[in-house]
Amino acid sequence: MKSLIFLFLFSVLLQNCYSYKSIGYNNNNIDKNQKIKIIKLDKTRIKGQFVSKNENEILIGSSKNGQLLTIPNAEIESIKIREYSALKTIITIIAAIPVVVIGVQIIIIMVSFLAL
Repeated sequence: MKSLIFLFLFSVLLQNCYSYKSIGYNNNNIDKNQKIKIIKLDKTRIKGQFVSKNENEILIGSSKNGQLLTIPNAEIESIKIREYSALKTIITIIAAIPVVVIGVQIIIIMVSFLAL
């Protein structure tokens, strides 16, 4: 039970360790299978994994349904790549310490009442 609670807290807290950085369409810094977010001119957002691109379109694997999507360059407003953020990770860990301490205390109290 305790390990399940710690695993849940750990997974929730580490979700804030990533951020998206805007890049230009012609930027060649995108690695294959890197997670990206595309914002289209009609303000729709598409998240997925980068597959390939050429001068007219970009091909990504959609996170929602796993299908390959071809998005024309003319419809793209911006492209953002997902990056690990050490600063966000440190802040999240510092903020999580009181939550973990309180959670452990609650578990100890619950176990001691159940033992009675």
